Amino acid sequence: MMLRAHHIRITTFIQATEDEDKVLEAIGTFIPEEIDDDDVIFDVEETKGFFGNPIKVVNVEIKRSRAVRAFLRHFKELLSEGDKRYILENLDEKVDEEGTLYIRFNKQKAYLGEAEVDEGADVIQVRIKVKAFPMRKEAVVKAVREWLDE
Repeated sequence: MMLRAHHIRITTFIQATEDEDKVLEAIGTFIPEEIDDDDVIFDVEETKGFFGNPIKVVNVEIKRSRAVRAFLRHFKELLSEGDKRYILENLDEKVDEEGTLYIRFNKQKAYLGEAEVDEGADVIQVRIKVKAFPMRKEAVVKAVREWLDE
């Protein structure tokens, strides 16, 4: 059972104290090598944090269906059994009414090439806009459950 999705968005913040290249490398953990660079839309925006400190917001988008499929295959392989279980147990909170699955990962671990689900502040957020019919939250939850459960 392959999950179907419209697009993938990956977002994280780069604090002034962080090395931008390292953060981009951490995001790279989630992007399979077989995806063409043209299929990955990178956007880095400079903004200010809560205390007026400079922060960069990194947004990555994958839209082309072949690239989305490659991402989903790779993403599922990255997840440990424990993380899959955690996501399944908390699926209701991880899917919104628009049918987007939200999962946050530990940024430090991602530097090391590991994907570890993390609800902390310093995270990389992956949003998967799931295709389901009918387009209702329950249908998306069911599709994600079948995909991660097999």
